[in-house]
Amino acid sequence: MKKILFFFSLILISITMSSCNNHIAEQTSWETTLAQKLPLLGHRNWIVITDMAYPLQSGNGITTLFANEPYTDVLRKVKAQIDGAPHVFAHVYHDRELDFISEADMPGVDALRSEMAQICGSEAQAVAHEELLERMDAAGRLYNIVIIKTPLTMAYTTTFFELDCAYWNGAKQENLVKAMGK
Repeated sequence: MKKILFFFSLILISITMSSCNNHIAEQTSWETTLAQKLPLLGHRNWIVITDMAYPLQSGNGITTLFANEPYTDVLRKVKAQIDGAPHVFAHVYHDRELDFISEADMPGVDALRSEMAQICGSEAQAVAHEELLERMDAAGRLYNIVIIKTPLTMAYTTTFFELDCAYWNGAKQENLVKAMGK
């Protein structure tokens, strides 16, 4: 009888712990997760905001989050978190293909492009989607990537943030290399 009671007690504890863990996971939003990860990220890390069809990548160091919010709201929030970080800034890229998609082929694309440009300004550079994936893949072999999927169902709408050091730049690095060569 004691063994049966012990067994049922273990089951009850397991169920209770499991439901507590699920509750905690549900309460942790993508914004909280990104805010926790951002201080750990630095130059050569990437943060990527995607549409719904973007594949779930399986490489080590890739964290995929789902934000059940409009794409441009997520874009605005991510950019604000990066802009508020003292240690990094971002090189911003969007799919070059997006610049060539017509409103007739993808209704709503003109408004989306306009809002993306308003959020990212002139910082965003248009680069072919495959080239961006190759760059991110190369970086992902050694560095962490955070991917945030949204419910958007429009092609070629991925925005890539390649993080870089906010307090050190190419000119300073060049001066350092010259000084070390002396």
